[in-house]
Amino acid sequence: MSTAIRFTYQDYLQLPEDRRYEIVDGDLFMVPAPTPYNQKVSLKLEHLLYDLVTSRELGEIFHAPCDLLLSEIDIVQPDIFYISKGRLSIIKEKKIQGAPDLVVEILSPATEMRDRGIKQKLYTRAGVIEYWIVDPETRSIEVLTLGPEGYVLTGSYLEQQTLHSPLLTGLAIPLNEIF
Repeated sequence: MSTAIRFTYQDYLQLPEDRRYEIVDGDLFMVPAPTPYNQKVSLKLEHLLYDLVTSRELGEIFHAPCDLLLSEIDIVQPDIFYISKGRLSIIKEKKIQGAPDLVVEILSPATEMRDRGIKQKLYTRAGVIEYWIVDPETRSIEVLTLGPEGYVLTGSYLEQQTLHSPLLTGLAIPLNEIF
């Protein structure tokens, strides 16, 4: 008889702080450090989102490492995420407890399968309204919007195009400013 071991938030709190970890569906993952190029892409994208969100007083922007507790067995650190003004109560002293409105994951070879697979399903189940998958290698961003059957691709943008968000009305990001 085999017993499945599930890691919880309490286990997560006991992990060494010198590395980044995530727990998805009770399974523990070590998160590798991003490449310098991924960091540049993340920083540029975060600044553009931050400028829009703060200038319109729409809510808050966060970036990794920041603990996002979606359940006792689902603790992740998205690259960037947005919480709307009406949902700021999910921000706690040491963590975010609940689904943000927007999650942005920047792919790397070590995380791509998890970001497109189990984490995408996790964000769907948690109710994240919009999910962006940023691919620095192809210099593209996919915008996925939550529908009744899960995520629907609402836009796929290349470096020469301008990204538009169904969630953040009026947002226009020329991707040549990101990549």
